[in-house]
Amino acid sequence: MKASDVMTRGVVCIGPEATVLEAARMLLGERVSALPVVDADGRILGIVSEADLIRREEIGSAKRRSWWSAAFTDGDHLASDYIKAHGRLVRDVMTKDVATASEDTPLGEIAEAMDKRRVKRLPITRDGRIVGIVSRANLLQALIAGVSKVPIAAVDDAALRREVNALLARQSWSHASVKNVIVRDGVAELWGYADSPEQAEACRIAIESVPGIKRVESHLAVQAHGIYLL
Repeated sequence: MKASDVMTRGVVCIGPEATVLEAARMLLGERVSALPVVDADGRILGIVSEADLIRREEIGSAKRRSWWSAAFTDGDHLASDYIKAHGRLVRDVMTKDVATASEDTPLGEIAEAMDKRRVKRLPITRDGRIVGIVSRANLLQALIAGVSKVPIAAVDDAALRREVNALLARQSWSHASVKNVIVRDGVAELWGYADSPEQAEACRIAIESVPGIKRVESHLAVQAHGIYLL
């Protein structure tokens, strides 16, 4: 799936000359946690979020540093803190370094960018203009839609066993620990050894992902203090 398959269209935006108060009201009124900041042509300039507005002098929440901390804090950081607390306009407090993606960007790349940037959403642009936004909620919606559309294979125990064995063989963490898999009426039984509880759990989860597998019963002996325990 790609961005255009799940993105929210008709994104509510705000201009750079809007006031911080206007931004706060819009965030609450539209029930969103961030607003893309765009120019008159719809080109994205930045993004203003709840996080950009919570450290404000007006409400006594401006970031306070002890004299000791301030003495060892870079002057640019101190100036940035002051701007966030006292800036009146959106252009003063918005986050300017905004990661964006195109409509054809795979969701895997979008999730990776969110994780790397530690953000909850990614604006989607076309020729520099915003056309949508993908949020964490959109990724969850994609997950639900994707899982609900997974075809359920006809139950053929022999075919399921071959598929399970092939799946485990492709995993670098499973190597030769699982010695045998038996499938009866769609129920997979695992026999063998695992070097850790995490490895045993990963085997179970991998096998549960095979369409047609109803349940997994693990009989793996898990190593603890150099001893394999059933």
